[in-house]
Amino acid sequence: MIVGRQAERSRLNRLVADAKDGRSRALVLHGEAGIGKTALLDYAAGIAGGMRVIRAAGIESEAEIPFAALQLMFAGDADRVDALPAPQAKALGSAFGWSTEPGDRIMVGAATLTLLAELAGDQPLLCLLDDVQWFDRSSIDALLFALRRLRSDPIATVLAVRDGDRPFSAPGIEPVTLSRLDRGDSARLLTAVRPLPDDVADRVLAESGGNPLAIVEFASTTSGRRPLPPAVAPLSAAGRLDEHYRQQIRQLPERTRIALLLAAADHGSEPRSLLAAGRRMDVVATDLEPAEQAGLVRVGPDAVAFRHPLIRAAAYQEASFAKRLEAHRALAEVLGEPRDADRRAWHLAAAAGGTDESAAVELERAAQRATTRGAPSAAAHALERAAQLGADHSANGRRLVAAARAAYDAGRLDHAVELATSGIALTSEPGDVAEAGWIQAQVAYERHSPAEAAARALDAAEPVLALDPRRAVSVLTEATWCARDAADEHLLRRCAELLGAVRGGPSTVIDAVTGFTVLLRGDVEHAVAPLRALLRAGAGDADETLDRLTAGFAGLLIGEDSLALTVLDEHVAVLRAQGALGWLSYALEPLALAQLLTGRFRDAEAHAEEARAAAADLGQGMEVVVLTAISAWLAAVRGDAARATVLAASVLADTRRHAMAAGQATWALALVDLMDGDPEGALEQLGAVCSGPVGWDLSIRAVADLVEAAVRAGDPARGRQQLSRLAEWARHTGSPTGAALVLRCDALLGAEDEAEKAFEAALGIDGCSPYDRARTQLVYGEWLRRHRRRTVARTVLEAAQATFGQIGAMGWQRRVRTELGALGGSAPDRDVDVTGIGVLTPQELQVVRRAALGLTNREIAVQLFLSPRTVSHHLYKAYPKLGVSKRNELADLDF
Repeated sequence: MIVGRQAERSRLNRLVADAKDGRSRALVLHGEAGIGKTALLDYAAGIAGGMRVIRAAGIESEAEIPFAALQLMFAGDADRVDALPAPQAKALGSAFGWSTEPGDRIMVGAATLTLLAELAGDQPLLCLLDDVQWFDRSSIDALLFALRRLRSDPIATVLAVRDGDRPFSAPGIEPVTLSRLDRGDSARLLTAVRPLPDDVADRVLAESGGNPLAIVEFASTTSGRRPLPPAVAPLSAAGRLDEHYRQQIRQLPERTRIALLLAAADHGSEPRSLLAAGRRMDVVATDLEPAEQAGLVRVGPDAVAFRHPLIRAAAYQEASFAKRLEAHRALAEVLGEPRDADRRAWHLAAAAGGTDESAAVELERAAQRATTRGAPSAAAHALERAAQLGADHSANGRRLVAAARAAYDAGRLDHAVELATSGIALTSEPGDVAEAGWIQAQVAYERHSPAEAAARALDAAEPVLALDPRRAVSVLTEATWCARDAADEHLLRRCAELLGAVRGGPSTVIDAVTGFTVLLRGDVEHAVAPLRALLRAGAGDADETLDRLTAGFAGLLIGEDSLALTVLDEHVAVLRAQGALGWLSYALEPLALAQLLTGRFRDAEAHAEEARAAAADLGQGMEVVVLTAISAWLAAVRGDAARATVLAASVLADTRRHAMAAGQATWALALVDLMDGDPEGALEQLGAVCSGPVGWDLSIRAVADLVEAAVRAGDPARGRQQLSRLAEWARHTGSPTGAALVLRCDALLGAEDEAEKAFEAALGIDGCSPYDRARTQLVYGEWLRRHRRRTVARTVLEAAQATFGQIGAMGWQRRVRTELGALGGSAPDRDVDVTGIGVLTPQELQVVRRAALGLTNREIAVQLFLSPRTVSHHLYKAYPKLGVSKRNELADLDF
């Protein structure tokens, strides 16, 4: 029965109506116990005509069982799992314990998304999930992953969460907080439940405080007397309800109270298990009858169900501590089936009154099973509890460090640091100390700064330089990346020194990472060979994702853009096929950079935006900063100065000081200035970009922009100072793009009678990116116009204009338009996108390109972690933008 709640019912009406119309929506109902969350779920079920309804409720005793809630949700649809894409079916099978193959928590989220979409393909779907605060963390993560990606599917989801029991956060899902009923609605509810004398009704209303369940319970149990004795101190409505239920339980026979304790200690257990445990505590089935007659529980063939979770809590808390331990011990003794191993482990832990090494070992085994199933959050909790129960300090330290790693993998970064710090205090084993330090470094990267992360990683590597060379190299590789991101020469030097001290590690990796540190300190000559060797290895038979990504990025650093692009593009395709979303944002970053450097700006933008969304969803905050800087640069080139400025400002405002991202963001601002006719502003910005370690990274190519800005600002000497850096890089790398950029700079800085020769030489180099070629054509055309070579100037400028339009660099078309206008005759009066695809959003472009290759909506959905209906929606939006009406027409378009 619902009285009032008009606003909440209206929201549910809209949610259900939207789902029936093919628009996915979700709500989270928050509120205290008894506030009416379940009643609103019942209301939603009542208006769901024509929809399939899935209902599930969290069970406190299963809150630590990996994927228990998800398995409960899909209990009736197990036969649909095998029809999912193979990686998703495998992950969900592992999550549900159907196989022993390693699982993946993110892939389970993708499988949840696809399965929900498949079920909604039969008929609109309404998911009503109660007591979600008791859902296991792994199930919550999978559900939220799916709900945030549902867009155009007929799916409505309502999650009800009791406040105060366990923290629950659902970013991206609309929250609704239920307040208590006002006096009028409270009185109407009381009248509907049971008319009472005015004085008794006043007492019920006063003590219930507007909590609907309290009103119903107090009204139902009073017989003309006050429903509760005067409170010694003020209690919340939930507190009064708890005392109300405890009073009812105290009136039951002792053996009935023990039977209720067993049912409360393992809510949801089969009656067979409860009866077996009961025999160990001298309890039989008939002892539950008084509780049934009092309306506190319902005993069925499959479970003993409490009428309300507060009754269950009262039955458990009313028992003595010793009785609770005895109940858990009895339950652990009867749960002998393999499928009950996790519940048994947790009952053993709950039965431990102090140190219990055997319980700790069982929890470690539960953690191993959770890890295999792709549930690191559950593994972390089990290992942490094992460390509290274990008898050996060193073993407990190892457990805490392992818990820290699992917490980190689950995205619980701050807790990972706490666990790692506690672990170090208990163990001096070098491997555990190194692992704990590595975890602290990884969290420091996200929470503090790359510089702090590098320093911590270096400290973590030192204890295992000789004992575990492979681990040392792994940690030092990460330290080097962090030192690179910090642009810290001291840290880079220390990375090189420790790498040089490693004996027995992988030599190719050691040489390459050492070469990386050497390059960023300005020694191009000695950096090229090891980085080139790493690139070749990555293009060959390298299997590890990190090796492939590092190899691809190394190729960009030495100007081997085409091979680097191939390595990165191929490996991103592999990761998509594997469904490895956790790696995808990190892989898409260097791929977007490779596409940026080779003039594939629309691809770069699509991948940067995809990666940014994935990184934000997975809590990879620093990666979001890096990708935002890439997006800022691309926005500048596209001619969207406002967006470029906003994005760059957000990067520069980040207090974690990612120097490389800041460098790219500053480069973006310099491009805006250069396009807008402010070379002095551009020159000031580029001075910072082209100096120090930042200037030896990918920003080495910004030297050409600095030279152009210096010449236009009337300060060519400043350009000459920096050109030597670019010339050295081009000479030692042999990069065609580098050589072409140097020649362009020579033309701008050199004698007038040598300029044309240098421009022509730059344009004659094969392998230069179309963007850099068009930039050379632009400045060459300007030079030709100033020297009254009008016909040639127009030809060169029109070629630049066409290329800028083709690749989506419309920001530079403005300058071309100005030059063409000065030459007389017709010139475009607006920026031109000659491909016709510039109006597509990044995600529409990704979808359309895959559809043009012949992929089905389902195949596209798997690759992009969307639902098939969302893919269909993007195609529907894209067709009119492209001027097509059928899918097969996409193959004729030039992407």
